Amino acid sequence: MHLDVAEFLRIHQSRFLIGFAALGLVVGASLNWSGQPVAAGWAWSVATAPVLLALFVQIVISLRKGDVGLDIVAALSMSAALAFGEPLAANVVAMMYAGGQVLEDFAQGRAKKEMTALMGRVAQTAMRFNGDVLQQVPIAAIKPGDRLLIRQGDVLPVDGRVASNVAVLDLSALTGESLPQNILKGSEALSGSASAGAAFELIASRPAAESTYAGIVRLVEAAQSSKAPMVRMADRYAVGFLALTVTIAAITWFLTQDTIRVLSVLVVATPCPLILAVPVALISGMSRTARMGVLVKGGGVLETMSRIRTVILDKTGTVTHGQAAITEIKTQKGFADGDVLKAAASLDQASGHVVATALIKAAQSRDLALTAPSDVVETPGTGIKGTVDGRTVVVGGNGFVARESGTVRADDLLKDVDPAAMTVTVAIGGKVAGVIVLQDQIRTDAKTMLQDLRQSGVKRLVLASGDRSDITQEVGRHLGFDLVLGSLSPDGKVAAGRSELDSGPVMMVGDGVNDAPALAAADVGVAMGAHGTASSSEAAGVVLLVDELAPLVKAMAVARRSRIIAVQSVIAGLGLSLCAMGFASFGYLPPVEGALIQEVIDVAVILNALRALR
Repeated sequence: MHLDVAEFLRIHQSRFLIGFAALGLVVGASLNWSGQPVAAGWAWSVATAPVLLALFVQIVISLRKGDVGLDIVAALSMSAALAFGEPLAANVVAMMYAGGQVLEDFAQGRAKKEMTALMGRVAQTAMRFNGDVLQQVPIAAIKPGDRLLIRQGDVLPVDGRVASNVAVLDLSALTGESLPQNILKGSEALSGSASAGAAFELIASRPAAESTYAGIVRLVEAAQSSKAPMVRMADRYAVGFLALTVTIAAITWFLTQDTIRVLSVLVVATPCPLILAVPVALISGMSRTARMGVLVKGGGVLETMSRIRTVILDKTGTVTHGQAAITEIKTQKGFADGDVLKAAASLDQASGHVVATALIKAAQSRDLALTAPSDVVETPGTGIKGTVDGRTVVVGGNGFVARESGTVRADDLLKDVDPAAMTVTVAIGGKVAGVIVLQDQIRTDAKTMLQDLRQSGVKRLVLASGDRSDITQEVGRHLGFDLVLGSLSPDGKVAAGRSELDSGPVMMVGDGVNDAPALAAADVGVAMGAHGTASSSEAAGVVLLVDELAPLVKAMAVARRSRIIAVQSVIAGLGLSLCAMGFASFGYLPPVEGALIQEVIDVAVILNALRALR
């Protein structure tokens, strides 16, 4: 119980302190108005003491960590006010300091709202089948292969594949997509999405701790606990500002011998949450990018994003979809496109090959009624043979189909096909029926995204891929890259990034395991987290939670704006404080009025930092 009370007091300390300081201010004012100035002074002094004590504790903790902060100036001003017989000024500074802490807590809490909402969606239990019986189990007990029931409204606890005909999922928490999406049988469903339709069955593909959503939560926690280099730079300002404050106070004392003026200088130099405006601005920017489906791991990453001059993009899965899609179906006389695709997809229901998945999805998207195959024999990596609707169907490479179906090769159908494309030959009833052409297509938003990057200040665009050089060159030529590099190893991608460092900060965008080293080596690594590998997401400083490139450009714009707002906050806050110190040294600003003006400056700067949320 004692520990609970202590934790409660720690969390709400600033509220207790401002309440106590405000009570002392009111009690002291009442005593002074009733003709008891000595008692009023004691009331103001007692009300200041808890705030000053908490401030001293904070200073000691900071100094032990090697941090010299501007809180020292606040402690000096309150101590000097009490020592020089100005308890009212000390009480005003104490109340405003505690008020600044409350405002900081509010600002930080508002800025983190979208991020903490992610963690609040983590499911704790799931309904698992044990035979035909349903049992509620902790998500930690779920293993790959377990069959789960996802009810309407449930948040998916783990990644898995849909075992029912269709699942209607709300992906807004992951992607920002406002409309529910239909996920077909056999397709992957990501943890963290919510069931928006009828109950369905899910086959778990990985444990909860390794799921997409658990990884996102870990990244969010790391992002919230990070401290940006810019914030550390602002902390370093504290040493210079502290020295300048003491110098101005000393000069004022040397020239005037007026303790009140010295006290006024110290009071108006009280920074309160001034320097905290920087992390508020950066965390606000991180919150904005999270709402766009772009998870930035830390304030330092956000700050570096604002200065990117070169962007290197992987090809497969980044500027292309990374998945084979049907671009054409070439048929022999007597066979229609639908006949060829239906026969091939029906047979491929018995196969786990990635091309089989592409054919089945294509058939389902065309509303073709697939038939269960029989007598299936699959030759791994070559093709598959079986019976569909009473006819023998063979699907696979050209030579395999010719051999297994006892017919001629389909060379006449392949003569005009792009050599970079993948082809699947289909024979039905002992005759070549057609050839299905598949290619990894360029993303529809790729060209627009590259143009937007150039307009945003990026000077150089590089396409770096492990794919064949001829294929990579064709994609690069079509999209207008400044440099195209193909047939790269993971080390080659790292070298490509390092070679671009002379022109400014470098961003690398990729999705595969082979991209992870380059993502980690770049100034900013961006992982296509929606369908990318876990290793790339862990190595990158930025993770795209949506399978699109456009949000990245918007996130970079948010980063630039957040940095500008952070710099504005520091310059404006310190500049106004210096001006007020000048007025105070010349005797134009008494201690109490100076304290009020300084806190108005601090509040204005914090509110300015919150503009990064909009």
